[in-house]
Amino acid sequence: MKNQKIEVKGTEITITVRGEKDYISLTDIARHRDAERSDYILQNWLRNRSTIEFIGLWEQLHNPNFNSIEFDGFKNLAGSNSFSLTPKRWIESTNAVGIISKTGRYGGTFAHKDIAFEFASWISPEFKLYLIIEFQRLKDEENSRLQLEWNLQRTLAKINYRIHTDAIKENLIPAELSKSQISNVYATEADLLNVALFGKTAKQWRDENPHSDGNIRDFATTRATGYFVEYGKY
Repeated sequence: MKNQKIEVKGTEITITVRGEKDYISLTDIARHRDAERSDYILQNWLRNRSTIEFIGLWEQLHNPNFNSIEFDGFKNLAGSNSFSLTPKRWIESTNAVGIISKTGRYGGTFAHKDIAFEFASWISPEFKLYLIIEFQRLKDEENSRLQLEWNLQRTLAKINYRIHTDAIKENLIPAELSKSQISNVYATEADLLNVALFGKTAKQWRDENPHSDGNIRDFATTRATGYFVEYGKY
């Protein structure tokens, strides 16, 4: 997925995705304070004991491979005049995943949104508030776009479902079959598609999800729906 950008009080902030989680550029946030000394500002934030405790706790909650021994060492040194810490050293020493470094044209230091909001608060409470507002606006626009795509896919799916059932009627159903037998033919053909894509029949899905409204197709991803739309087999 391409990087996305939002503008917060005149500063362009880059957002990237890693493992379906949003990571916000700490480098860009630091540039709001001082565009020429963003690395220094970030390191100054990392050397605070409260920062170490926060990002360490975040890792303990979200990262089973976090090196707590190294974390304890940093925590004991944090705040002293001689202590300094870079994002690279923190990542390599503790196996951290909440902060990442990217190289290249769109490189820099990024952090999970929880950590990025904490850093923004250290920069400026006002800036943090505007960052949250713009970030949420971006997420709302994404959700609206996905919902629109989903509704379109469902509409196309209904059209293609009719094409599919007409094809079954014309080519697979002998005239002498009863209504019950005809229903079985439709169900069998539909479940061939369900098993091919989802690995289970409609009945198996209902048995596994007794409290869900709708059917297996209603809970399909847009990619799955698009597959059926493309081949006229929904």
